[in-house]
Amino acid sequence: MRRTSMVAGLVVAGTCVAGPALAVDATEVSRKLSFSEEDASAGLDVGVGLGGFTGDLGDETGVGALFNITANAQPWKYIGVEAGYEGQNIPIDDARVLGGNNIWRNNGTFLGKLGPVIDHKWHPFVGVGLGLSYLHASSGSQDVYNNDWQTEMPLAAGIEYRMGHLSAGVRATYRLVGGEELFEVPGTNDDAKGSLFNGNLTVGGRF
Repeated sequence: MRRTSMVAGLVVAGTCVAGPALAVDATEVSRKLSFSEEDASAGLDVGVGLGGFTGDLGDETGVGALFNITANAQPWKYIGVEAGYEGQNIPIDDARVLGGNNIWRNNGTFLGKLGPVIDHKWHPFVGVGLGLSYLHASSGSQDVYNNDWQTEMPLAAGIEYRMGHLSAGVRATYRLVGGEELFEVPGTNDDAKGSLFNGNLTVGGRF
């Protein structure tokens, strides 16, 4: 009985000591996640990166450089939106085509982003959206490759850091693609299938 009373006393004492510390931690977390007019500002980003197709599409193509420009905003505490253009040059690595040929990908995408702005600086996020790309195969490959429209559903994850009116970030985007009629799998009459994976760095401004 005496031992039980001592344990109970230690629990009560520990709770009294830890309670204020937990309250301070909770207050600090709440402060860092507080949302302000500054966090809700809109902006414009430019980015560069690398990426390429996966699956059958990736078997006959290589990794290509990309460029994008994106308008974005964080109108709600945890939800942001962006719309932008992305251009990419994907090399063709196919024995049926002479070297030096490539596919130009011109894309427009709308993306919804979910993630908090922490301490008015850090913005980790995940996102999902819809996009449409026009794929233009260079003239030396058009006996095998077709120009094609491609629907895309991007799944993105990344983090941005804000420095006053400037920002910098890194992200990875995996795009589920549909309507692929770019080329046929070698030795078959089947359209090549796959997805698209890109990674890029961004810099921009917030207004």
